[in-house]
Amino acid sequence: MNLHGKDIKIFTANSNPKVASEIAQQLGLPLGQSEVVTFSDGEVSVSIKESVRGSDVFVVQSTSSPVNDHMMELLIMIDAFKRASAGRITAVIPYMGYARQDRKAKARDPISAKLVADLISVAGADRILSMDLHCPQIQGFFNIPVDHLLGVPILAPFFVEKFKDFKDNVMVVSPDLGSVTRARNFAQRLGVPFAIVDKRRQKANVCEVMNIIGDVKDKTVVLVDDMIDTAGTLCNAAKAIIDIGGAKEVYACATHGVLSGPAIERIQNSVIKELVLLDTIALPEEKQIDKITIMPCAPVFAQAIQRIYADKPVSPLFNT
Repeated sequence: MNLHGKDIKIFTANSNPKVASEIAQQLGLPLGQSEVVTFSDGEVSVSIKESVRGSDVFVVQSTSSPVNDHMMELLIMIDAFKRASAGRITAVIPYMGYARQDRKAKARDPISAKLVADLISVAGADRILSMDLHCPQIQGFFNIPVDHLLGVPILAPFFVEKFKDFKDNVMVVSPDLGSVTRARNFAQRLGVPFAIVDKRRQKANVCEVMNIIGDVKDKTVVLVDDMIDTAGTLCNAAKAIIDIGGAKEVYACATHGVLSGPAIERIQNSVIKELVLLDTIALPEEKQIDKITIMPCAPVFAQAIQRIYADKPVSPLFNT
């Protein structure tokens, strides 16, 4: 069994070719020659246009909207590389769809994240490289190695630089109880205190009651989350921080900008001054507004790929 291939090759499907191109550029490599098209009936067709025999292949593909199309592209591409005798195949998935379906919330629920993990493994992937899985325990759904990168080491320096002149007046806030660990780590990197927004629904069809655990009065607040989907939780938390907590201003950041449904309209009309996202999901031009700042994730993925190929630990990237 090959520990790794004879050379590195970076390929991409259709979800995020810009990130794949930037990763290849960081590594000083050309992007692999391939074509992923869709037949008129919706079937995905993949053509690999160069030899990958014995190579260490990295397939870059976020399984973002349209999730099922991008998932099938990834699976078929992995299968193509396996049948072309690639030395090792690593699925580089900056954003993994279905990750929120990680448990049975009620009777007869599927655990879709486990099913997706099985599909990727069966397709022929030897390793997974991803960033900020919605639930870190998803790593255990795979029977192959998973390198789980974090968005915080990329996002935190942005705010360290932004608030360096008035750091004593800054607080990090978790928008819900599920993001407390992430917010705490973020606050430690900034060297500032953190608080929590606690929301509770007293009974059905009654508005949620927001409580701020911590004193944010007259503070500049940074809300930290792993992903923003419809932006309801984020915008409501920001409003509560101003209205209930008495904060001076609110910024926000997240690793994944899913931004579905009314998300852009909500963010545009919210009290949030600036939202910083990574480009793990390609942001269409119509969703690019002045309030949103995009930061590149490619440099970190390129370093991780280089370390994986050289059989070096990926853990130092968590401390950058």
